[in-house]
Amino acid sequence: MKILKVNLLSDYTDAIRDAVKVLKEGGTVVYPTDTIYGLGCNATDFKAVETIYRIKDRSLDKPLSVIARNMQWVKELATVPTKLEPILDQLWPGAITIILPKKPIIPSIVTAGGETVGLRIPDYEFTEKLLAKYGYPIISTSANMAGEGDEGTTNIMHIIETFKPRMWQPDLVIDVGNLPPSAASTVIDYSSVKPKILRIGPVKPKQLETILKLET
Repeated sequence: MKILKVNLLSDYTDAIRDAVKVLKEGGTVVYPTDTIYGLGCNATDFKAVETIYRIKDRSLDKPLSVIARNMQWVKELATVPTKLEPILDQLWPGAITIILPKKPIIPSIVTAGGETVGLRIPDYEFTEKLLAKYGYPIISTSANMAGEGDEGTTNIMHIIETFKPRMWQPDLVIDVGNLPPSAASTVIDYSSVKPKILRIGPVKPKQLETILKLET
């Protein structure tokens, strides 16, 4: 497990390059987001995704979420009804995961054999640059062990100490220091006729207004 300290206020091109190299080799990376630290890999690589489950000691019957760079990417990964696009434009980028019917490019291991996938477009410069340079969607699951809460997932030392003693470890940890306190993303299921709010997380006022309209 390599730990790479990064100052987000300076040029971190080398860190992006190193992360992309690991991802291209089928490896796993702990990386910062606009909510918590995520643990990720190439979301279209079955073996890499399998490693994520091993690292977290997570049951294969529990699906993983995916981050994408923009709406074009989302449309390549999932079926997006035309009428839903204006709503997604209000919700993204941001800390909101949308569940949509998946396309075949997403391996079944990501969705625990289901036909839907959770997707989001983060509002975070580091992930934008990472996705732009890498060119593939990335798994975005919390950087912790299965069953643990998200309390420690903004604390980089807690994350490192969690994975350090394990046989299965992330290949690379991008250490940008502790992130501001945050919960995991809001989750909305748009895979059926009636949208369902499955979890409320950090959202901006305009996003919350859009979300609340779903209840009416």
